[in-house]
Amino acid sequence: MRSLMCLLFLMLFCSVQMTSSAFISLDEAHSKCCGELTDVKIPMKQVTSYYWTSRHCARRAIVFQTKAGKEFCVDPESTWVNGHVDKVDKRTTV
Repeated sequence: MRSLMCLLFLMLFCSVQMTSSAFISLDEAHSKCCGELTDVKIPMKQVTSYYWTSRHCARRAIVFQTKAGKEFCVDPESTWVNGHVDKVDKRTTV
């Protein structure tokens, strides 16, 4: 009986571990960390979407994706970035 309880506890522990690991990997699948941030203002007509880097990164940044499929890491504190984010958000909600 004792070995059955130990086995059930072990199975429960492993299933919880797998579930929590799967959540983290799904969260990280779309996000990345940026080594360097670009200072160049990206033309709005080239930007298709954006996402934030992972909260686990040393430096939080916004990654703009372009029509050409390129990704640019930018500082969210830059003056032009908020305007681009607002325009992309308006495109996707309309």
